[in-house]
Amino acid sequence: MNSNHAQVCTSPEWAEHIQQDILPALTRDISLGEEMLEIGPGPGAATEWLRSRVRQLTAVEIDAEAAGKLAARYPGGNVEVVTGDATQLSYPDGSFDSVACFTMLHHVPTAARQDQILAEALRVLRPGGTLIGSDSLASVSLHHFHEGDPYNPVDPAWLLGRLQTLGFGAVTVTVDSTVKFAARKTTPADADDCADDGPVTASR
Repeated sequence: MNSNHAQVCTSPEWAEHIQQDILPALTRDISLGEEMLEIGPGPGAATEWLRSRVRQLTAVEIDAEAAGKLAARYPGGNVEVVTGDATQLSYPDGSFDSVACFTMLHHVPTAARQDQILAEALRVLRPGGTLIGSDSLASVSLHHFHEGDPYNPVDPAWLLGRLQTLGFGAVTVTVDSTVKFAARKTTPADADDCADDGPVTASR
């Protein structure tokens, strides 16, 4: 992560943006349940907010240094920080009530690996559980901002299609200054009712 990027992502202002502008809007009508997985927490801009709303939060971070720093912030609490690759999660199917990822998908270098992360999120969700997340929109300024770092912005239309194709039920992708998304894992009851597979919506 280049120095400008690191400075912004670790700032109190960035954490405030995630916790005040992104998370309340995403979770307004969603139950996070008791056990949640956060993918790619980085410096933990969302972690404090999330951990206060679930019984147990597991955070999987691929960067060992970032994972170590985040773990040091939460010794003996309800946050478990694990160094790992979200394209190959070690958890059994149906381990979590909810999964979250915030402003991290654009750091994943290929669309195939982004797709693997979304597929793994679906796998480890319990039926009826929800994936929530957000990411930045592609721009020339962000391309320059990420100079020297992986930068693979997520196209909202691609994201909507992939979530639906992977097998999520109700999918919502909202585009304003950022991309926000929520997708629910279907239940056996959903599968029995072919007339109601859940809405797929996109809005700007």
